[in-house]
Order: sequence, then C-alpha cells, then structure tokens
Amino acid sequence: MYARVIVDAPLDQPLDYRLVGDSAARGDLVGRVCVVPLARRKVAGLIVAVADSTRIDEAAVRPVARVVDEIAPVSAAWLALTRFAAEYYQQQWGELAIAALPPLLRAPPGPRFAATLARLRSAARDGHCAGQALRVELSADQRAACEAIGASRGFVPWLLFGVTGSGKTEVYLEAIARCLCADPQAQALLLVPEINLTPQLQARLRARFPGQSLVTLHSGLPAGERSAAWLAAHEGRARIVLGTRLAVFASAPRLALVVVDEEHDPSFKAGDGARHSARDLAVKRAQQEALPVLLGSATPSLESWARAGAGRYRLLELPARARTGALPAPWPQVQAVDLGTHPAAQGLAAPVREALVEAFARAEQSLVFINRRGYAPVVSCAACGWLSACPHCAAYAAFHKPDGTLRCHHCGWQRAVPRACPECGNPELQAVGHGTQRVEETLRLLLPQARVARIDRDSTRRRHAAEQAFEAVHAGEVDVLVGTQMVAKGHDFRRMSLVVVLNCDAQLIAADFRAPERLFATLLQVAGRAGRAGLPSRVLVQTRYPDHPLLAAVARHDYAAFARRQLAERKAAGLPPFVHQALLTAEARELQTALAFLAAARARAPAAPGLQVYDAVPMPLVKLAGVHRAQLLVESRQRAQLHRALRDWLAQVRALGQSSRPRVRWQIEVDPQQI
Repeated sequence: MYARVIVDAPLDQPLDYRLVGDSAARGDLVGRVCVVPLARRKVAGLIVAVADSTRIDEAAVRPVARVVDEIAPVSAAWLALTRFAAEYYQQQWGELAIAALPPLLRAPPGPRFAATLARLRSAARDGHCAGQALRVELSADQRAACEAIGASRGFVPWLLFGVTGSGKTEVYLEAIARCLCADPQAQALLLVPEINLTPQLQARLRARFPGQSLVTLHSGLPAGERSAAWLAAHEGRARIVLGTRLAVFASAPRLALVVVDEEHDPSFKAGDGARHSARDLAVKRAQQEALPVLLGSATPSLESWARAGAGRYRLLELPARARTGALPAPWPQVQAVDLGTHPAAQGLAAPVREALVEAFARAEQSLVFINRRGYAPVVSCAACGWLSACPHCAAYAAFHKPDGTLRCHHCGWQRAVPRACPECGNPELQAVGHGTQRVEETLRLLLPQARVARIDRDSTRRRHAAEQAFEAVHAGEVDVLVGTQMVAKGHDFRRMSLVVVLNCDAQLIAADFRAPERLFATLLQVAGRAGRAGLPSRVLVQTRYPDHPLLAAVARHDYAAFARRQLAERKAAGLPPFVHQALLTAEARELQTALAFLAAARARAPAAPGLQVYDAVPMPLVKLAGVHRAQLLVESRQRAQLHRALRDWLAQVRALGQSSRPRVRWQIEVDPQQI
C-alpha cells in the first residue's frame, strides 16, 4: 500500500510513499499528518490518498517515517477547501495546506510531542465562557434577518447590508445562537478583518454564550496559543471560532455557520503566500459544506453588491441605526470643510478647531482620523530641496519625533534625523506634512486640559497595548482620540459626538480605480463612530474638493447610489467585477531584469479570444527593500477562460524562472486588489 502525501515544497502533485507495518492495513489514513523523508531531511506532510500501486519505480519509493496518531485526521471537506484554494490561486497544494496547519504540526513531532499536546489541550479548556447569557432586544429588521437566516437550509450566501450602528453584530450573535441551539455539536466561524477587532467581539461572544467554548485565531498569537486554539476547533471542543483571515482554514468538523464581518475590508486579502481572499474562500467553504454564510457590511464590496443585485447573494437590510431609548440613534451630520476658504493652521482648519473646543466643553469625546503614521511624512531642506528618501525604497522616510528618527514605513529602515542637510549642510531642516504624532501635538496645544490619546501601529506595538488603549476610550478616560485605520471600524464609542477626517484628498484624485470605493467605505465607517449613543453628532471632512460627488454621497449616507454609479463606470470601462484579472509580478536587483523577464513571459502567453495580456510596466512602488519590481496584467471576461490560460501559461513561466539569469523572483496573484 502507498500513501500519497503533500508537503511544503513547490511540487505540482503529491509524492508516493510506502506504508509499512500496521499502517498498510488501516482505513483511517486520509487526512492524517505524517512524517516523510524529503531529500536529506524529514518533513511534515498530509496523507491525501491511499493506493495499492505507485506511479513511479517501486524501488525508488521510500517509506512513511511516522503517522501522527495522536491527532485525528483533517476532514475531507478541509482537504477539498485547501485543494480548491491552491488551484484557484495557482499555488501548490502542499505549500498552501501545510501553511494552513498550526505551528505545532508544520514540523516533524519531537520527543516531547505527546506532553506538548496534552498541555495544549488543557490550555484550550480555559476558553469556556461563563456567567449569565446577555441578550439584547432585537428590532423588527434584526428579527426579520435572523428569521431568514435561521430558516435557510444548505448553502445560502446572505449579504447583510446594515448602516453603521444598525446592530449587525447582534444579528451575527443571534444567528450563531440559533445555529448552536439546533445542534449540540455544531460549530460557528466568525471572521473579522483585523486583530484589533477581536478583543471587543470576544467580550461580546463571552457575554452572549456562557458555558460555550470559544477560541480565537490570528497571527498575533504565540505559537502555543494558536496551536491550542486550532486543536480545540479541530477536535470539536471549541464551538465558536473567532479569527482573522487565517481562521478561514480552521479545521472545524461540525461547522454549521460562517459569518464574515466587514466583508468589504481589503485586509481579508492576503498580501503574501497564496494571496487568497478569506472572504471569497469563506463563501466557497460554505458552498462545499452546504451551509449558510453571512457577509455583513455598511459598505459592501462592489463585487458582493453586484452579486446581490444579480440574485447570487440574498440581500438583508438594516436601514436604521439601533435605538437609543425610545428613538433610533440620529445620523451624524457630515460637512465638508473647504481648505480653500479655511486654510489649515498646524493641520487643522478654523471650523475644526472650534468644533473640537466645543465638544470638549460639553464633556463629549472627539475622534481625529488621519491615515498616516509618524510626525510628518517627509523632512526637507528649504535651501537645496533635499528630501528624506529611503535608500532602499522609492519612497520617503517619515519623521518620528518621539525618538528623533526617520523611518521607512515600507521596509522598516530607520536612522537618526541628520543634524544638517546631507547635501548642502543647512542646519534648518523642516518637517513637511502631518501624521498622527504631529496632530496629537497640535491637539495638546489646542486643548491643554484634555486627555488626548493616539492609537496607531507605533503606539500599540506591545502585546495587548491596543486592547488597553481602546478600553480607556470606552471607559471615558480619553477626551480626544487621534488614530489611523485601526480606529475607523467596529468600535462602539458611546460618548463620541465629533469625528474629524484629515488628508482624504489623496484618495479622491488617486489613479487606482478602487480608491473611490475604499475612501467611501473609510469615510462612512469612521463617520459611524459618532452619535452611537444618541448624542447629536457631526463629521467634519477637511478637503480642497468640497463639491466632490463622493463626499456628497457620504453626506447623504447613500451607499446604494454610490455603488450604482461606481458599477456603471466600471462596466463601461471594463473593470472588475465585470472582468476577471490576474497579476504577474517580478522582482530583481535591476528594473530592466524584471521587465525583461515579464516580457519573455508575455511572449509565452497563450493566444485565446477574449484573453488580454498587457505589457509589462514598473509597479507604482517600483523599488522596495532594495529590490525593483514590475508587473504584467492578464484579464478575461470569463473566469474559467482566465484560469485555463493561467494553468498552461504558468508551467512555462516556472521553467523560465528556473533558467533566468540574473535570478528573478516572481509571483502570480489572482483577483489582485492593488494594481
């Protein structure tokens, strides 16, 4: 008997290994982790099939070194999901599937494996919720949505379109509650786009489901915690799995419901490896396992909105904000502050300064949103024009005032700010532009009595720092919060009456066709932080384009009209979701090497009607960490045609990559989000 095994290696098919001893007669081998020899080392693998013959010379077949009996096999559904993901995203099955396993199982088990396993199983038991179930009375729209979801059988993709503050989370919790009630062994999976959203949802889940086992899965967890959580889900002990995009591959053999919160968020698309979309794989997983999937957002992705319009997704709507007392919470008033009429002083226009002072006088909280870290994005010399460029990237190094450094936010390079201009020796260097640190400094001068806090990647580097910072805001210990994208969504700030948005104009005029969609989502999400507890609230957007139609749609809170216009423009221009794309990228020490590789790859592309292969061009950020980058776009109006072409073409690209000199690193991304 022979086992067909996938391993973490660039191989286009499973490897054959001989089953020896008692293993040869077993019927439970498919899906088991094993240890096999690969070249001169031993590696972890997954048995995906068993056969009574081999496809190679029997004398060359090596034996399986060990079958890991201490852990039950992954299900056929899990294997099918990872295989689909590998095929769709044009990756090797073994590389994707082994990477989806927890850290404990990615390497051959050591001598203390059994003891480690026992400790992890014991640790996961601490994940049980406790106390009394906390329930909230649902609105008529929320009840209707829950009834529809609860009545569905088999695969049904639901799109929950709920305005900010409408209580989408309560619908998620009620849907999960009905799912767990219907089957005492059922499991539910809840995906969120960012790690910093997990503590708040974890607290809500624990309050709603006392006595149920809950685990959290995300990349910020230590290896042991992540392995313990994965194992609890895999063995059915965890009934609720909360996690970021990697949790879409959690092994949950009794899965009955999948929920994707903030389904529009680009964070669900992986930036390396297989570059998969966890949202799209969540839908595929639900389809393969014949169960409902609930996608929720106040600003659905245009892809999901188009599918709902075509009837492929079923639309559920929550058109009103949740009630505060007898009345629904009021919409915040959105106003564009014209920087042409009101020039900014230290980054803040006069109407913004007045509004911040008034909100503080009323003992209400304010949020200042600027999606730019550091003190200033660049340091310059007025005498000669020198700019603080990163030596390794085609980008500027930002000024971080607390430690007096220049830092590249792309590659991580940093150095102390020079005492004088490196080009002309001028000692008078200037910080140009504004980041969160500079805005924080300005606010402390404007409101010296106020408690000002900043939440960004720099201020929350320590573990649990973000969680503690948000707890302080919720507890009323902060008067003015300055933050980046981290504060824009999912947080229920009860005393927030004013939101200020800075530096949105770059996206208003960006060349990226997805920029309007992302900006609209960001503005509506950050606006939704205001007025959630019934306070009259305002949103002030500083801009040089106060009459822009996107800002007018945000002011009306009219996503549907915005989406209709955007979809019409994309259809006329032949852009997604009306075409399907793949992006071939190449990296080399010299730009011409990368461009030449892509040109050679383009020459090998299949000629098929309706398949468009564009010329190779430099990427927008052409140099990153000392490496030059170029890209080549492929698209087709038919998804199946694109994938057929990619399968044939990439075999030739791989051969080209192996023979190319100088060496070129290349990557294929299906459904790219950044072009």
